[in-house]
Amino acid sequence: MTVPAFDALDLRHAPGDGPVAFGGVLGPEHLLAAYRHGLFPLPAADEYAGAYNEALYGEAVEAGEVALLPGGADPYALAWWSPDPRPVLRPDAVRLPRRLARRLRGAVEWWTTADRAFGEVLTGCAEGRQPAWLTVELRAALVELNARGAAHSVEVWEGGELIGGVFGVAVGPVLSLDSMFHRRPDAARVAVADLGARFGAAGGRLLDAQWDGPYVRSLGAAPMERSRYLAELAAGTQAVPGAQGVPAVQAGPAGPAGSWAAARLPVARLC
Repeated sequence: MTVPAFDALDLRHAPGDGPVAFGGVLGPEHLLAAYRHGLFPLPAADEYAGAYNEALYGEAVEAGEVALLPGGADPYALAWWSPDPRPVLRPDAVRLPRRLARRLRGAVEWWTTADRAFGEVLTGCAEGRQPAWLTVELRAALVELNARGAAHSVEVWEGGELIGGVFGVAVGPVLSLDSMFHRRPDAARVAVADLGARFGAAGGRLLDAQWDGPYVRSLGAAPMERSRYLAELAAGTQAVPGAQGVPAVQAGPAGPAGSWAAARLPVARLC
């Protein structure tokens, strides 16, 4: 499905350090279309956050520097971002510190699954986060995309307890790292490394960390110009030459966004 509102956006001259658009809706089709165009949503947590957006960016919207999309009762309640540059990393290049690798090869009994507890991962990522950007509406759209095979999660378990996870939306050869959480030190790192291994085995070429910072840099992320990122996004779903399948991955007809088996895997395989 194409969404004309996103088709009309020209990101070549859009802000790189602020929202590129406000408004629109958060249905699953619109959300997936946004990712296909190199954008991701940041909903306002409440009406006060929406009013703050208007106060901060209203003049830029009126000047045409930030687009205003149709739909939604309060356009400033929903911002769309496309940072420039974009922090990205290759699926096989997620860094695990040596101390963590030693732990994982030792007696730590952690396991990973894919798409087995997507809703629980969303809950974990929302816990204690301010601003509360994972709104009820956004979570509903993400759950629907997971049911359609477009959004994925990786879960890290200690016995029967969920101790960490990550989720994101896959578009062709690119998979976002929308959010992650941990209830044990380093469990989020393990989730990202496992997600990268699964996605790379399914033919994926790029993990999009969205927001730059010391943590994603420590995972191996490096800045990429938005123009190049958009070119990667549009590059199709060709498999990575020589990629070896991970047993828990099944690449469906849609390429990287296909079916992901939820097999239980020891995390020591990542070392």
